[in-house]
Amino acid sequence: MGVRARLKEDIESIYHRDPAANSTIEILLNYPGMHAIWIHRISHKLWRGNWRLTARCLSTFSRWLTGVEIHPGATLGRRFFIDHGMGVVIGETAEIGDDCTLYHSVTLGGTTWQAGKRHPTLGNNVVIGAGAKILGPITMHDGARVGSNSVVVKDVEADNTVVGIPGRVVSSPSSQSKEKVERRTEMAKKYGFDAYAVSPDNPDPVANAIGQMLDHMHLMDSKVQELCQAVQTMGGEVCTEKLPELNVGDFDEAEKAAAKKRKRELTEFDPSI
Repeated sequence: MGVRARLKEDIESIYHRDPAANSTIEILLNYPGMHAIWIHRISHKLWRGNWRLTARCLSTFSRWLTGVEIHPGATLGRRFFIDHGMGVVIGETAEIGDDCTLYHSVTLGGTTWQAGKRHPTLGNNVVIGAGAKILGPITMHDGARVGSNSVVVKDVEADNTVVGIPGRVVSSPSSQSKEKVERRTEMAKKYGFDAYAVSPDNPDPVANAIGQMLDHMHLMDSKVQELCQAVQTMGGEVCTEKLPELNVGDFDEAEKAAAKKRKRELTEFDPSI
């Protein structure tokens, strides 16, 4: 892939993942995480070409300019996005896959002074929350998620969500959890609001409370349907009208309008540079 195509791909990935991005010019001028990644690509080639001192000096200049420290020996995948950037540290033997996202103050660090593989490996589509520390030669498998300010020192399996100090798994892609999420999503759609807050990637007490409410509503709907069928079997006429949808007023309309605007802007976006 040529330089122009790679730059275009980076800009487009930022536009897709950051709703605050309004234009290509804004991204070019105001995203230090992207600047750090571009400078790293140069320093990484110098490092591999055995121009070690020049590579380290360029890396230090990048840290001064962007607030992001990426060792020139680190390996970065495609469409890598560092949001905000300030305070991010990526060690020499770190390996990062495609479509990964790091927020500010994330550390991919080592736990030993001995040479060799001592920094983490991230698979594809990994997301590391602000302030999280991933330490040692561990592997974050594809789709792993780490909550803000967590400290992870053990491997994380694919699609698992980890939070806390030390990091512990709070969500895994079991068939039961997938079924529950799908059911809650359908219930939320039925009652007229978005269920994004009950995603397993958001282990938050408010989200859990909303999820339990949706489970309760699903159970009540099932019971009411059973009662209606029993009464109708006995000759009664009940439940002949469809339940009205829940109306959440102006907020619902505003959110729908915002969603349409985001979709329209994404469709019209042309990341030419």
